[in-house]
Amino acid sequence: MKILVVGAGAVGGYFGARLTQAGRDVDFLVRPARAELLRKQGLNLHTVEGRTENIPVDVVTTDRLTPAHDLVLLTVKSYGLAGAVEDLAVAMGPHTVVVPFLNGMRHLDVLVDRFGAERVYGGVSMVRTRLDEQGDIIELGKMGELVHGPLAQNPVVGPEQVHKALDGAGFTSRPTEDARQEMWDKWVFLASLGAITCLMRAPIGTVNQAPGGPEFSSGMLAEAVTVATAAGYPPSGRIMEFAEDVVSDTESDHSTSMYWDLIHGNPVEADHIIGDLVARGRALGVPTPLLSLAHTHLSVYSARRA
Repeated sequence: MKILVVGAGAVGGYFGARLTQAGRDVDFLVRPARAELLRKQGLNLHTVEGRTENIPVDVVTTDRLTPAHDLVLLTVKSYGLAGAVEDLAVAMGPHTVVVPFLNGMRHLDVLVDRFGAERVYGGVSMVRTRLDEQGDIIELGKMGELVHGPLAQNPVVGPEQVHKALDGAGFTSRPTEDARQEMWDKWVFLASLGAITCLMRAPIGTVNQAPGGPEFSSGMLAEAVTVATAAGYPPSGRIMEFAEDVVSDTESDHSTSMYWDLIHGNPVEADHIIGDLVARGRALGVPTPLLSLAHTHLSVYSARRA
């Protein structure tokens, strides 16, 4: 199966590199400057154990893209979604499926409207990585899992084929029959933790050591859970136990990539991860005062940055 990874950042770069190392037929769709760099030096992955792995990779730019790929892994940030959809449209042949690994849910509507439900999967990525200033992948912890499942009953590429393409590549490939629930589960956790740490400009442990911190953190999580439940996707017991443990921690330096981007002056995914949750809550009649405050805070940051 021929795989196209759209983006070579912290998520796409990591999983695409592991797939390449496992002998899969992988191309990275990247911008010209990134393509030139990767052609010259390959993709560097700095592991949590302290090793540096250099992986030669195949890259393609939009002007050279053809509908030759069976599986597209969409790994861009949400603010790059519109451009990425236009770029990858050329790669979407009659028997191509796209599996997006963005956070939140809004991108599913965009992809289904453009390509049809039978050519779109739901996807969740679990990984602790970031991109450094040189464009190298930094592994921050041992976590690597891709969860994936079709949205339609009759996908043009079946789930067993997708699983086979992703399995056995140094990370966990987990098929699911309810991709939307898996995506909501991650969204509830990520939006809560991101809103807490971004609004307070501190890791979760520091927030919970402050007066009122634990009540604030638990309140943020409760709002996200209430929206998900009203939408018909109450979080699973497994994710609730995990989320409650993380959100109540008083010692951890745990945060999110959105918090890291915020404190480093980078663009943030405020609208896609938090704003959309607020909007869905409003449509369902669910009050979200804390999430709304976090969204306002991040929107002001984005406006001043622009």
